Amino acid sequence: MNPVIAVVVLLQGVPATRDTVAGRPCRVAVDSMGHYAEIPNSDGTKTIHGGGGVLAHCDGTNTTISADSFAHYGALGRLDLIGRVVIRDTALALDAHYASYFLKDERLEAHNNVIAVNRRTGSVLRGPNLKYWRAVKGVRDTVEMYATQRPTVEYRQSQPADSGPQEPYIIVADRLHLKGDDRMWAGGKVTVDRSDFASRSDSMQLDQLSGFGVLVGKPSVEGRGRTATADSGKGYTLVGTRIELALTQREIRAVKALGHGKATGADWSLTADTIDLRIADRSLQQTFAWGDSARPHAISALYTIRSDSLAIDSPGEVLTESRAFGKAFATAKRDSITPANQTDWVTGDSITIRFTQDEDSITKRKHSRLRELVARGAARALTHHSDKTDTTKVGPAINYSRGHVITLSMLRDRIDRVVVVGSADGVHLEPRPAVEADSLKRAQADTTRRAPASLPVSQPPPPPPPPLWTAVP
Repeated sequence: MNPVIAVVVLLQGVPATRDTVAGRPCRVAVDSMGHYAEIPNSDGTKTIHGGGGVLAHCDGTNTTISADSFAHYGALGRLDLIGRVVIRDTALALDAHYASYFLKDERLEAHNNVIAVNRRTGSVLRGPNLKYWRAVKGVRDTVEMYATQRPTVEYRQSQPADSGPQEPYIIVADRLHLKGDDRMWAGGKVTVDRSDFASRSDSMQLDQLSGFGVLVGKPSVEGRGRTATADSGKGYTLVGTRIELALTQREIRAVKALGHGKATGADWSLTADTIDLRIADRSLQQTFAWGDSARPHAISALYTIRSDSLAIDSPGEVLTESRAFGKAFATAKRDSITPANQTDWVTGDSITIRFTQDEDSITKRKHSRLRELVARGAARALTHHSDKTDTTKVGPAINYSRGHVITLSMLRDRIDRVVVVGSADGVHLEPRPAVEADSLKRAQADTTRRAPASLPVSQPPPPPPPPLWTAVP
């Protein structure tokens, strides 16, 4: 019998790899090989060896197989491909140094410099080994892959409307488990990197079908902004007990930290039980925070705010407005050298803070500056007002106000107006010049000289020290 024909007969029904979406088994047909040998076994089966360069295909399909040599063990139901293994079918492109196909459970195991490409999505797995379970009717309905020893995946999720190559997520872990084109589990020092995003955790789950991902085990996320634009210097970091991701067509739309959440930016930080960051166009657009054991607390160089819940608008990572609800308390300083006893504060049931943007004269980058602050519901405010004509050098005037609504309007770096609406009251204190000690002595001496000689001169008690501030109605 011709050796090639003999191999085709003996390998009838041996599936090489998936060749259709439905998992239709194929019959391996050897097209050419350098040499061939059969070894009979005691149970009546044969072990077939072929070498010298083997080319084969899946009969009736476009699936191709090549290797330096092969061995088929009939008793074990296993087909080994050895040396420069190349498998191409409609779903998978596989390169490896060695591969074994287990016929009974439709499983392929590849070792040594494995490269597996998902031909539908373009995702690429590279690593020392790979187990690949075919989707076969009556056996399993979905392809599965499992890799160990820190494989690397270029994870893509191409869509039919994609006009060109899409930037992948680079995922590295001790162990990777993929199911179908859309689900992945990773364990052991998991890293995910892309130009605009990075994460670190002990384990990760990713499900594109439901648009959900989760990081656990000291998770952290870093947003890097749009590196192709001037916003590349912007970004954020987020840590928590657990971090959840919301995805739409491979793009991250939300990042939520649950438990001991902490978010930081270039010049701000935020802590809370739960922090929810909303992403669009690869940049931070909105931030929501709430919690019981750890109420939201936002801190920047000049401002702080604390409340039961907090919402921050930052379209394009430019701060425009903050809204605090429930026992809201905010502080503000004129500049970084303002002493603690001259810090302005305001409190109320809710606080709205609006910002405007100024351009740095040196870096040309925009930064946010406080424009208006509005407190509503049992509002109170303590503010300081400097006067350039003041010569007392005691300090700025102090204003304390109460009302239903208090609005603080800013003029550059100082408070311009305080408007109180509804049951308004308060007090305004202005610095008063100190009385000179010599003037007091002269006034006392004049009084003594004018007293009658027959009457004893009583010494008046020393006057009380003059107040530093004078109340102004």
